[in-house]
Amino acid sequence: MGRITEDLIRRNAEHNECVIFSLEELSLHQQEIEKLEHIDKWCRELKILYLQNNLIGKIENVSKLKKLEYLNLALNNIEKIENLEGCEGLTKLDLTVNFIGELSSIKTLQHNIHLKEIFLMGNPCADFEGYRPFVVATLQQLKWLDGKEIERSERIQALQNFPVIERQIREQEKAYCLRRAKDKEEAQRKLQEEQENREKKSRPGFDGRWYTDIAATLPSSVESKDHPQAPEIQEGEYTKKKLDDCEDDLEFWNKPSLFTPESRLETLRHIEKQREDQEKLSGKKKKVKLPRTLITEDGKALNVNEPKLDFSLKDDEKRNQIILDLAVYRYMDTSLIDVDVQPTYVRVMVKGKPFQLVLPAEVKPDSSSVKRSQTTGHLLICMPKVGEVITGGQRASKPVKSTSDSSMEQTNKRSQQVERLEVDPSKHSFPDVAHIVQGEKHVPRRVRSEPTIIPCEDDPDFEDNPEVPPLI
Repeated sequence: MGRITEDLIRRNAEHNECVIFSLEELSLHQQEIEKLEHIDKWCRELKILYLQNNLIGKIENVSKLKKLEYLNLALNNIEKIENLEGCEGLTKLDLTVNFIGELSSIKTLQHNIHLKEIFLMGNPCADFEGYRPFVVATLQQLKWLDGKEIERSERIQALQNFPVIERQIREQEKAYCLRRAKDKEEAQRKLQEEQENREKKSRPGFDGRWYTDIAATLPSSVESKDHPQAPEIQEGEYTKKKLDDCEDDLEFWNKPSLFTPESRLETLRHIEKQREDQEKLSGKKKKVKLPRTLITEDGKALNVNEPKLDFSLKDDEKRNQIILDLAVYRYMDTSLIDVDVQPTYVRVMVKGKPFQLVLPAEVKPDSSSVKRSQTTGHLLICMPKVGEVITGGQRASKPVKSTSDSSMEQTNKRSQQVERLEVDPSKHSFPDVAHIVQGEKHVPRRVRSEPTIIPCEDDPDFEDNPEVPPLI
């Protein structure tokens, strides 16, 4: 028997990040569901609900879905339309291939003023004379019936002939109810006969092999511990049982039966019984998955990444803490994540799958903090380190330091030392600081060319050359 559970709804709500309270569309078709339950409590925001091809026998627990617009209940065992008055926003209803024989039960849909389309084909009531005019006249808000548009003239004619049509529908309903009562009695009788046959087969001695005194019935060769016939006997019994089951299966499927809710349930029970018998005979049982070892017997924690998440571990020396960045799925609900910080390791359960990492240093679990990014969904775990512990007698082993860490420590030591300037030239070959600024040196001037002395006419050494032009 299929049941509607919270886990089933979450598995079908992946498009809504597995959040069910704000779910607007839900598909639960072909789940062998026999009862409609819990949906009106868990999914109040539903607008579209698919429940086709199940074994639901009654419409119930949906009256609180005020925003529901489309309800699909095709291929179920529904015999009456009921409990839909509270679905105020319902616009489309699909009840194809059910067992609705009480056509007058559609009057309960008169309060659903937004209902525009309904499907009733494949039901016993669809074979009634006057079926379509009765539905058109009863539900005046309808625009479509069984995929065919309702015209204005059709509705006027149906309203005019409604008293006569209603009387005919009532008579056909009574006849159908009588036939249905006989079918139920016949199905109940067959069920009782099958139960009696099963009880007879299960009684001791029915097959001639089940006896209380086994030692008296077995030959002496079988009584011995080293008997070679025992495996052959078991194999023969297995083959015989398998043949008997095949014969019963053929008999069941070749037996004529009516198409009723009881026959559909009987078929389901037969298929379920076949599955159980197959598992028993073949010995194929579901292997129970052993829990993963997280801590060894000697108390050593192991590194485990079962959800296969990317991560980065950073040692923040400035704040003296270790930071773990875990790439959790972006659209996963935070309620599915559980964080446990221990002094030497950190464990994160993601949808029941463990992620465990051994820490390089001891941390303080009480002072640790966890944050989650709203954009990426990553989980940021900040774990402060424990201060250095001084132990007497023995010296604590120093952890191996990388090249970058040693270089950083050297630079820190240099910065802490006070450097002083020494000016004694006898100790070091430093320049003379006292005579850094030198005095002016007499740079020899550039030899200037003496100006040419132009001789004057009064000069006694003056000679006038007529070929030379006069100076202006």
